[in-house]
Amino acid sequence: QVQLTESGGGLVQVGGSLRLSCAASGRTFSRYAMGWFRQAPGKEREFVAAISRSGGSTYYADSVKGRFTISRDGAKNTVYLQMNSLKPEDTAVYYCAADSRRSGVTVTLTPTAYDYWGQGTQVTVSS
Repeated sequence: QVQLTESGGGLVQVGGSLRLSCAASGRTFSRYAMGWFRQAPGKEREFVAAISRSGGSTYYADSVKGRFTISRDGAKNTVYLQMNSLKPEDTAVYYCAADSRRSGVTVTLTPTAYDYWGQGTQVTVSS
């Protein structure tokens, strides 16, 4: 099992930046592809970004492409989401998730494919 803890959320103005972190417990971090999802009030959870086990493959939702960057640091067992040029529509609770079944450079956008989830961190973008 792996436990995930997000941090780095907060209140930021339009056009600002935030970096979210997701720390994973245990020594098997490299066995998981990792993803970031978000959920706004009254909306379904949606995919934001994903990174493969090795970090060699990344994928982004069209709504964040060019503004957000996902990365991972194996030495720190941490995955990051750098968010730039933030918009009010980016306001949501952001969750990181771990996927044990995808191997190599494969990632998935499907929330139900992820085995473990963090508790979420709130991001609010004010206009």
